[in-house]
Amino acid sequence: MAATSSSFSSCLLSDHGIAAGDPAKCYTAKQAVSAKSLSMSSRLRQSMEASRLSSTTTRGPARCCSAVETKISPLFTLGKKFHLDDVIEAQQFDRDTLNAIFEVAREMEEIEMNPSGSQILKGFIMATLFYEPSTRTRLSFECAMKRLGGEVLTTENAREFSSAAKGETLEDTIRTVEGYSDIIVLRHFESGATRRAAATASIPVINAGDGPGQHPTQALLDIYTIDREISKLDGIKVALVGDLANGRTVRSLAYLLAKYKDVKIYFVSPEVVKMKDDIKDYLTSEGVEWEESADLIDVASKCDVVYQTRIQKERFGERTDLYEEARGKYIVDSDVLDVMQKHAVVMHPLPRLDEITVDVDLDPRAAYFRQAKNGLYIRMALLKLLLVGW
Repeated sequence: MAATSSSFSSCLLSDHGIAAGDPAKCYTAKQAVSAKSLSMSSRLRQSMEASRLSSTTTRGPARCCSAVETKISPLFTLGKKFHLDDVIEAQQFDRDTLNAIFEVAREMEEIEMNPSGSQILKGFIMATLFYEPSTRTRLSFECAMKRLGGEVLTTENAREFSSAAKGETLEDTIRTVEGYSDIIVLRHFESGATRRAAATASIPVINAGDGPGQHPTQALLDIYTIDREISKLDGIKVALVGDLANGRTVRSLAYLLAKYKDVKIYFVSPEVVKMKDDIKDYLTSEGVEWEESADLIDVASKCDVVYQTRIQKERFGERTDLYEEARGKYIVDSDVLDVMQKHAVVMHPLPRLDEITVDVDLDPRAAYFRQAKNGLYIRMALLKLLLVGW
């Protein structure tokens, strides 16, 4: 079971809807992929029936999935199992998978606007297990599940108010919680915690942020937002601004941007929170041009996207001096807007402190609240795909 999530791979097997990659890795994946698949099989049959009988019949079953059937690769066809068992890191996704997920997300936008909702996930239960504070991510996942007819079990601040406070291991917690649910959404303070959870669980696990590691669903909604806002992903210039050393959102986004052609990334940050070398090395290995700059005004004038992030005080520990050194150095305000191109957008994973001034909110290029709403559609799509399939 452990290998199911550790392969995460783009190399999974053709009989699961994936092109073969490295033979050795695919052999490992073939041994591992059956466990979660088998445990989900009865649920999949129930869900497909629920999907056919759901309230989405206001549009008709065929229309509900027409975008998926007609606009995406034949590998992703109605009724086929989603080829990922867990969502752990941004590297799991290739361009074809991203495009296919985005098509499903657009279907989810239609469902969300339908007052009668959907029953696609009726009978399924999602457990949200959050060891770190969250508002948008937790609520958007819970809203996504309910919009699709599912139920939610939730634990907020599990680090203090769960058995973890008594010393229970993450693995034991996961083994217990999977007995109550069909999918687990985990946020944890340790990088790599979701990988451990997925290796333990026999049900799907979604990474909702693991320390300074990754936040793959945020990266998915970020890419989706860029595509929706400026209508392209190839040939764009993106400024990543703020806490790049500790920002799991910018790390995950960098991995996904590397999937597209002729992208250039600018890193704009205080010296103490510069982007780490592993991301720079990855981008270089993928042929992605990147540049570090200390001049936000100059960079903003060139970019299609200014992706601002807050300086994360909680990541500095007792080094409050370093936090104060980094805080407030780069702020998106009217001066930045004045040099930005008309089609460009300002994004932010939120919450915001003082790194974007409130007057920016009135500018149509301020996309961060639309970005947050897009998270609902992406998470609806992922829950549907992991529990029901295409």
